[in-house]
Amino acid sequence: MKERIVGQAISIEVAVDNVFAWYRDAGVDEALFDCPLDRFEAAEIAKTNAPPVSVAPGVEAPDVPLQRGGSPRSLPHTMPTRVPIVDVAAMDIASAAVDLAGLRESLAVFEGCPLKQTAKNLVFGEGNPNASVMFIGEAPGADEDREGRPFVGVSGRLLDRMMASIGLDRDLAYITNILPWRPPGNREPTPAEVTACLPFIQKHIQLVAPSVLVLVGGTAAKTLLTRKEGIMRLRGRWLEYKPAETVDSIPALATFHPAFLLRSPAQKSNAWRDFLMIKKKRET
Repeated sequence: MKERIVGQAISIEVAVDNVFAWYRDAGVDEALFDCPLDRFEAAEIAKTNAPPVSVAPGVEAPDVPLQRGGSPRSLPHTMPTRVPIVDVAAMDIASAAVDLAGLRESLAVFEGCPLKQTAKNLVFGEGNPNASVMFIGEAPGADEDREGRPFVGVSGRLLDRMMASIGLDRDLAYITNILPWRPPGNREPTPAEVTACLPFIQKHIQLVAPSVLVLVGGTAAKTLLTRKEGIMRLRGRWLEYKPAETVDSIPALATFHPAFLLRSPAQKSNAWRDFLMIKKKRET
C-alpha cells in the first residue's frame, strides 16, 4: 500500500513537471495574476471603448465592413495598411512632452495599452540623450521587464558587444524599443499594441533627434518605415524614416535583432556587415 502511494506521488510529480515544461517551451515563464483573466470579455470591452484613430493627412482611412444594423465589424488581424494608424489620444499625450523626462511621465500615466497591466516595469530608454545614433528594438523581454532597462538580458549583452565593435557604447548611443512594456511570454506585439504606443516612439525619436536610426528587428523596421517586407529584405540597405513633423527624414538601417542572432548564428556575418555600414555612416 505504501509503495503504491509513493508511486502515485512520483507519477503526479512527473506529470506536473511535464506541464511546467510545456508552458516554459510555449513562452509562459511567469504567473501574472492570482486568478484567470477572461480575455474575451476584455476584448469586447476594449472594442466598445476603442479610442478614435487617424491616419496621415491626405490619406483615407481603410474601409471598415459593417455588420447588420450598421455597426462596424472588427478589421482582420492581417489586414494590410498603407500608413500606420495612430491613436489620437496617445498622440495628444505624447505631443505634450517637451523633453525625455516629460515623455517618460506621459507613458507612466498612459492607460491606452493593456500591456501596462501585465508588465512589472516601464522600460523607457537609456543612453546619451544627444546621441547621433539611436537603436530601436521591438519590446522588452523578461530581464528588461524585471530591471526596467532596455536590452539587459543575453541579447542585450550581445548588442553591447556589437556596438563596441564599431566604437559605440551606451554612453555614446541611445537605446529604446517600440513598446515600453513587455508582451506576456515575449510574444510578438499585436497591431493594436503597436498602434497605441506608436506616437510615443515617434516623439521619442523627435526628442533625441539622432542623425542615424538603427531599427533592430522586423517589428521596429516595418513599423517605423511603414513597409510590409520582412527583416530579410529590409536589412542591409539605407532607407529613410520620415517623421510626421515637417522636418528632414532620417537615414535608417534595419538589422537583425540580437535574440534572432542567438538562434541563428549563421546570420551574424550579415549583421556585422550592417554594423560596418553604421560605422561608415558615422564617419562621413
